Amino acid sequence: MFDPRIEKHLISDQGEHVVDEVRKHWAATVSAVLELFGGIVVLLLGFFVPAQAWWVPALLGGAVTVHAIWRIFEQHTDRFVITNMRVFRVHGILSQRIATMPLARILDISVYKPLVGRIFGYGHFVFESAAQEQGLREIKYVGDPDQRGLTIQRVIQQAGLRGAAGRGDQFAGAPFAAPAPPRPEPPASITVVPVSDDRNPTAPVPDVRHGSTTSGWDWLADAQRREDERLAQLRGEATSSPAPFDPDRTNTAPIELPR
Repeated sequence: MFDPRIEKHLISDQGEHVVDEVRKHWAATVSAVLELFGGIVVLLLGFFVPAQAWWVPALLGGAVTVHAIWRIFEQHTDRFVITNMRVFRVHGILSQRIATMPLARILDISVYKPLVGRIFGYGHFVFESAAQEQGLREIKYVGDPDQRGLTIQRVIQQAGLRGAAGRGDQFAGAPFAAPAPPRPEPPASITVVPVSDDRNPTAPVPDVRHGSTTSGWDWLADAQRREDERLAQLRGEATSSPAPFDPDRTNTAPIELPR
């Protein structure tokens, strides 16, 4: 009943072990011890009171003494445990309460040492975590708080390194598939256009052929041919074969277009 039995709360199959078990500093029981002495003094007063009133100091002294003893055992069973995986607190005599916090959820640890605590070597821990735990928010009367704080920080760092190493070892033996080579893209089609050796290139001139029905310049060639024939008739010249169309030739004569 008065032994918290920390070992039964460990996760042994996962390799959890106790790094440090913190008991309350003796300063936490000073008030309870003073209360115990006060209760004993009240009990002793029963020998100096009239016989008819002996039960008054006995009742008061007994109640104070029992309460003081209860407080002493309550401080004795209050343990703060640091393991390689978490921190947890076990406290309670008849009804036991356990508060647990994983190391990964500890954001910050504050150590408060009052003047009396600096003299007698104790302090108080204040934990800042991702989700505030009511039973682990503040741990009072921790002996040698500086060394205990360093122990917690050291365990947190080691747990983080082991976690990273464990994640690396998890994939150490797994074969990694080689990345697939990039798929070659089909070459783009390139149209080679012959380049003329002319030093002064000009715009391309369409090749107009008579009798061709596919060129867009046929109407212009027919109009030029008719104009040449009419001029030859006016001059009395014989009609000859039509001259090849020369797009560079300029003629200001009106052109009669077919209607």
